[in-house]
Amino acid sequence: MNKKQTYSKARAMFLKKRKRDAIIVWVGRTLLIVLLLGLWELLSSTGTIDPFFFSSPSKIATTIGALAADGNLWIHIWTSLYETIIGFILATTLGFILAVLLWWSERLRKVLEPYIIILNSLPKIALGPMIILWFGSGPIATVVMCILICVIITTISMLNAFISCDNDKILLMKSMHASKIQILFKLIMPNALPEFTSVLKINVGMSWVGTIMGEYLSSKAGLGYLINYGTQILKLDIVMASIFILCILATGMYLIVSPLERRYKK
Repeated sequence: MNKKQTYSKARAMFLKKRKRDAIIVWVGRTLLIVLLLGLWELLSSTGTIDPFFFSSPSKIATTIGALAADGNLWIHIWTSLYETIIGFILATTLGFILAVLLWWSERLRKVLEPYIIILNSLPKIALGPMIILWFGSGPIATVVMCILICVIITTISMLNAFISCDNDKILLMKSMHASKIQILFKLIMPNALPEFTSVLKINVGMSWVGTIMGEYLSSKAGLGYLINYGTQILKLDIVMASIFILCILATGMYLIVSPLERRYKK
């Protein structure tokens, strides 16, 4: 057997093992969620846990069916979804641009850095009353809350990625008379690509936090409103059903973003 055949066989075995491992992981995930849901249903039906406070998978399914039959569920889902997507896109774009500006001007970075850190440590919910007064109680206020949650994290993460670029490579490009914008696009940004994919995944979760927080404070539609409504009338089945739908939507957004990381690694 020649070297090429040995390599091909080893590669085929490697690909087969990787595929088998991926299948095992997905089967394990599926079995885990089925086990948890089954245990939850069992404990609720036997009275081990109070179904009033903890609900059950069967009650959640029934509640989702009832909300869908009324037609209101799709309005709440669509409201939260488009608010989250808009907030996600705007916050990521704005945070990236701010990071570029702070990298570009060291003086500007030194001036603004303390304020960015302070804003990051400030609980965003404390700004809720002012956001409602400024933007009213509606989708705009929710999107603003979403942006406030995500934009500072994006800015800090991307700025750290830009600054951490190997200085020797920057000096090499300068010695070749590369302009600052060439250094940015040909070295800094490609070097920060892994961090950018991580920021996207983080922002998926944080944007949903901002949306639900904004809807919880001031909204007449959305999953956050539905959670607040269910809590006020003591119908925790509605609360749990909304959380379950929220998990599905967040997972869907994550599955859309995660291929970008796999593509980068490839």
